[in-house]
Amino acid sequence: MIPRLHERTHRSHHPLEEALGRPVSPNEGLTEYTVVAHWPGLDHFTLDDEHKSWTATQWAEHLEDPYVEHPFAAGPDDDRHAVLHVDVRLHPQDRLLTGPEWSEVAHRLARAAGIEIPGKKSGCRWIAVQAQPGRLDLIANLIHLDGAWHTPPADILRRLSDQARSIEQDLNLIPPRTGHSAIPAAPTASAQLARVLTQLADEQAGPLATVRGLIEHTAHRLDRQPGSAGAEAAHGLELLARRLHGIQQDLETTAGHLAQPRTAAMAPPARRSADRSL
Repeated sequence: MIPRLHERTHRSHHPLEEALGRPVSPNEGLTEYTVVAHWPGLDHFTLDDEHKSWTATQWAEHLEDPYVEHPFAAGPDDDRHAVLHVDVRLHPQDRLLTGPEWSEVAHRLARAAGIEIPGKKSGCRWIAVQAQPGRLDLIANLIHLDGAWHTPPADILRRLSDQARSIEQDLNLIPPRTGHSAIPAAPTASAQLARVLTQLADEQAGPLATVRGLIEHTAHRLDRQPGSAGAEAAHGLELLARRLHGIQQDLETTAGHLAQPRTAAMAPPARRSADRSL
């Protein structure tokens, strides 16, 4: 697990675009499978978990709100570049992490970076984005809720690296170098896509499994309602849940095909020239 510290910026859109691997969109909702962790005060800051349906643009605006709330807050050099961006990448041969594991990694790195202080209620706003295979991005605004400016520790990169080593041991991950062997080549595009499809098809923590579970639960409740309308709607939802299950199986099959290394095409045997000598 290799941490990287980016240059601080004034806006959060660019770091969020880097984390997502695509432009920030006002129409794309980022679920809890993408924003896997956030600052502890957010649940009390919003009503009825409304942030769980925020778009990418709304997340970016949320990270920039401290600029509006505290227009005179500035750093030690009198600058307003308050957006901190850190990303970590797993070893190419590491296993897939679950959502809760990514969340644990995010909180531990946030504490190592000093942007999350246990027990401090007026700390920094930050989110952790897991949108690309084997990568986690931590984006924070260094302006505290009370308007104070948070100065990261001078040895922040060393602290992040030390925490990364600890996380590798606790989660049984592969360190950047094992013994004297060099890091293997980066996975191919097919292997990366296979990981994404595997996460989508995951029966335990995949987003489609969660959606299917909600549909099945709703169908069960509708089926218990009096009248034929509820039973008809329940039957329709059950069919939809079956279709989703079929999609999960198709995704898993496709991921298996993508993960298999391609065998090199065998060259045709050389044609033996006829001996025309007499």
